Amino acid sequence: MRIEQAINQRKFKDDYHKIVVNLLYTGNWLRDALGANLKEHGLLPQHYNALRIIKGRHPEPVSAGDIKDVMLDKASDVTRLLDKLEKLEYVQRRLCPHNRRKMDISITPQGLKLLSDVDILMDTFYDDLADRITEAEAATLSDLLDKIRG
Repeated sequence: MRIEQAINQRKFKDDYHKIVVNLLYTGNWLRDALGANLKEHGLLPQHYNALRIIKGRHPEPVSAGDIKDVMLDKASDVTRLLDKLEKLEYVQRRLCPHNRRKMDISITPQGLKLLSDVDILMDTFYDDLADRITEAEAATLSDLLDKIRG
């Protein structure tokens, strides 16, 4: 569906205005669609993002600051996210032996299992995208988004 139909707007000031509105609308659509996949596991997209970052460093631990630096949602409260993930036993925090002011965060076997289960749902989501655009179009779109950010 074209953005004009989705938001019931016939005209935009120009194509630059249109692309910003379309990016915001599509970003929210993606967040909601991904969130629906994660909801059945009691996760928010920010939890999933944090778990994937921690898993990416596994078996080495990661600090909260390192997680914050690469979170997709820069407004995320990483401490609160980690509190919930630790309560659910998906991550564990330990005092860093080299820097007692820092916590080492590692993913647990339960966290790895959760990501494995969620990845099955995510693969279905990505397959659905592949039915809508080609891999070449996806690469072009990704390149254009990089270019917009400079």
